[in-house]
Amino acid sequence: MAKFFPDIVFTDLYRYNGGQGVRQLLDTAIRKADFRWVLLFRLYQGRRHPVLFRWMLRRCSRKTGIQIGWHTRIGAGLVLIHCGDIAVNNEAVLGRNCTLYQGVTVGMEFRGERKGNPVIGNNVWIGSNACVVGNITIGDDVLIAPLAFVNFDVPSHSIVVGNPAKVVHRDHATEHYITRCQD
Repeated sequence: MAKFFPDIVFTDLYRYNGGQGVRQLLDTAIRKADFRWVLLFRLYQGRRHPVLFRWMLRRCSRKTGIQIGWHTRIGAGLVLIHCGDIAVNNEAVLGRNCTLYQGVTVGMEFRGERKGNPVIGNNVWIGSNACVVGNITIGDDVLIAPLAFVNFDVPSHSIVVGNPAKVVHRDHATEHYITRCQD
């Protein structure tokens, strides 16, 4: 438990504002509701006081509109931009340094060949109101543009645009979008 807090929470904090340290952590948690949700999520997953943090997380979810399953596996460096209607299925997997904007849905497909949940790689940026569904794999360094609907595998180093979505290969696709990474 001792390594959990500095490794993951401070990586999240650094992605938010470039800061480190307890003072920065408290200041950011007070000022930013989206970071507060991430902090409570990390504390809940740390299992120190699960009942207390689950209650606090549920309360914060109602206020912010962020609905991410309590057991979702999320790598260090998560950033949620603009609270409101972010939904991530409990069985989805998000890699390191993911950025989610308001209105994003990462969900399950219930039937067909893509039945299941997405696995999202490292350094992925998902824009406003984008939808990622099904048993698919999103590679590393992928930018999913706002309003895109993605229900197919996306290779690494790509930009996904439109509905129906189209994939455009581009090296360093998330450059200037994913900032302050500690890789």
